[in-house]
Amino acid sequence: QVQLVESGGGLVQPGESLKLSCVASRTISGFVRAGWYRQAPGKQRELVADITAGGNTRNADSVKGRFTISRDSAKGTVYLKMNSLEHEGAASYTCNASVFSYTADRIEAYWGRGAQVTVYS
Repeated sequence: QVQLVESGGGLVQPGESLKLSCVASRTISGFVRAGWYRQAPGKQRELVADITAGGNTRNADSVKGRFTISRDSAKGTVYLKMNSLEHEGAASYTCNASVFSYTADRIEAYWGRGAQVTVYS
């Protein structure tokens, strides 16, 4: 099994930046896709950005030009660089990974527990 742990959250002022990390408990064979999601109080969880095994990335319209997703396969880590954070970016950020299980012969999803990002004036 794979465990995902997020880190890098914190408290920032508007306009400042943070970089989140999502580290897998071990290197993953059969990696398909990873994504960063966020959920603010009273709101639905939304996809912020994702990246495929081939390196293709997508970003939500709300963060295009400011957030960047990347990964380091050797370190088993996915990153989310967040620039120009504003109050709308305050949320719990959770990473997800879709992995093909050769033993189960299916794609399995793994989730981290979340990292809190707080933006204050």
